[in-house]
Amino acid sequence: MTTVATELDQQHAVSQHAVDQYAVDGYVKLRGVLSPDVIALYEPEITEQVIRINTQHLPLSERDTYDRAFLQVENLWLHSEKVREFVFSRRLAGIAAQLLGVPSVRLYHDQALYKEAGGGFTPWHVDQRYCPPSTDRTITVWVPFQETPMQLGPLTFAAGSHKSGYGRELEISDESEARLDAFVQNAGYRIDDSPYGIGDVSFHSSWTIHRAPGNSSTTPRRVMTAIYMDAAIEVTQPTNGYQENDLAAFLDNKPAGSVADGPLNPVLWA
Repeated sequence: MTTVATELDQQHAVSQHAVDQYAVDGYVKLRGVLSPDVIALYEPEITEQVIRINTQHLPLSERDTYDRAFLQVENLWLHSEKVREFVFSRRLAGIAAQLLGVPSVRLYHDQALYKEAGGGFTPWHVDQRYCPPSTDRTITVWVPFQETPMQLGPLTFAAGSHKSGYGRELEISDESEARLDAFVQNAGYRIDDSPYGIGDVSFHSSWTIHRAPGNSSTTPRRVMTAIYMDAAIEVTQPTNGYQENDLAAFLDNKPAGSVADGPLNPVLWA
């Protein structure tokens, strides 16, 4: 019988429909992947680590658009064995491998994204702008720790936008919000800003255009993410400063052309 202690390591079969939807839309939302008991077990520890490690203490009114969007803390698994259990979940990594269509995946890095009460919107952007792996065979799981209706700022996707090639040079900013919003509207992409229930998760491609509304509620939006990559993926030469930073922070400054198998990049599903 599956228990809270073992659920994170139990395989979760993904339907062919979900695999096909991911390929077409560049994202998929999966309902009830994690039980409420798992969320209740791991959320307090992850939240405690976010509060402890976070270095952003300016009032919201004194921050720029990016810093108003969320508190961002990366590689939490290095600070807590319990967080490590969550991030290293074979259940979530196995779903990532199924959606990518690869036999195994590594961890790129984890990232808590806590949108404070009254926190601002997250601008439209794409993730691959920041990533030095050699292909786009990377995928992000977004795990909210509470029901996430519109007023809390659910992750929002422009369905099919991962194939557009537009705006890939834009860093996340007011400019990316304005330019990508105009592009998404003019191109007629379906916008999915549907709410998340407890245990619901989403997976999205590194080229999918996505954003999140602000948090107009009086409680924080608590979200944990993990980014996975094809275990055979190689490192490429960085093309901007953000990729140089990621190469150092997450990929052990591996040389271009080498497999991205640094000490922070264990295989989580094979």
